[in-house]
Amino acid sequence: MKMDKYIELVNGNLDKFMEIKYPEDIFKSMKYTVTLPGKRLRPVMCLESCRMFGGDINEAIPTACAIEMLHAQTLIHDDLPCMDNDDYRRGKLTNHKVFGEAIAVLAGDALLSYAPQIILKNSKNLGAEKLVRIIEEYVQYAGAYGVIAGQIVDIESEKKNPENPRKVLEFIHTHKTADLFKLSLRCGAIIAGATDAQLEIITEFAQKLGFAFQIADDILDETSTFEVMGKTLGKDKEAGKLTYTSIYGLEKSKTDLNNLLDDCTKLLADNNLQSDIFEKIIRKIRIL
Repeated sequence: MKMDKYIELVNGNLDKFMEIKYPEDIFKSMKYTVTLPGKRLRPVMCLESCRMFGGDINEAIPTACAIEMLHAQTLIHDDLPCMDNDDYRRGKLTNHKVFGEAIAVLAGDALLSYAPQIILKNSKNLGAEKLVRIIEEYVQYAGAYGVIAGQIVDIESEKKNPENPRKVLEFIHTHKTADLFKLSLRCGAIIAGATDAQLEIITEFAQKLGFAFQIADDILDETSTFEVMGKTLGKDKEAGKLTYTSIYGLEKSKTDLNNLLDDCTKLLADNNLQSDIFEKIIRKIRIL
């Protein structure tokens, strides 16, 4: 399946799953960020991982959509005044600018629990064992050992000089970004019935790809425009955040990014994993 078809499939199901119910304000707020126009990178990776390991992508749709809901939750909270204080996301006003801070906080909280409900209610055909494994993956990467760990260390590192900034940055990038890539790829593989050895390979791939994605984002924060990125740029430097470019400089960042993406391509080739989708994603992230 081509990328645009995957995105169309995800968007159609997200709209279905995000039905507006009472109390309407919370569901409108949740749906607003979940359905903002985007690349749908994480749900697409979940579906493609499932396909690549021989699974039926239809069985992975609820999980893929739930991961996009989780991703939306991280964006809502990340944009709040008490966090990164951003007014725009994907070229649109951020959730708290539209619905107010209180509802935005609650919408993020609601999505955190709503997403696994979508998996459980719509994936009964997977069987209890796979469902338990998928929910275990979700709570691992969504919680204090995953993206929240990355967020708290990101906040703590602002305008400070940690003893080992490179190690701290690796922790932030791994948990704020790469962990959701791992969740997406691992869940798709689990649904497809991948072996433990295959899960190890796809986890390594996700770590490298997620890290590369964040380096690219750090580079673009310095070199791109609002019109291209759809969000305010230069805020990381202004806030004194640890970024790849602040530690290593722009040119080394570009070199390291492309080396990581070369590693991703090699991992797929060495393990006979063929995917036009992942090759396209790698090309899109690459900065020459």
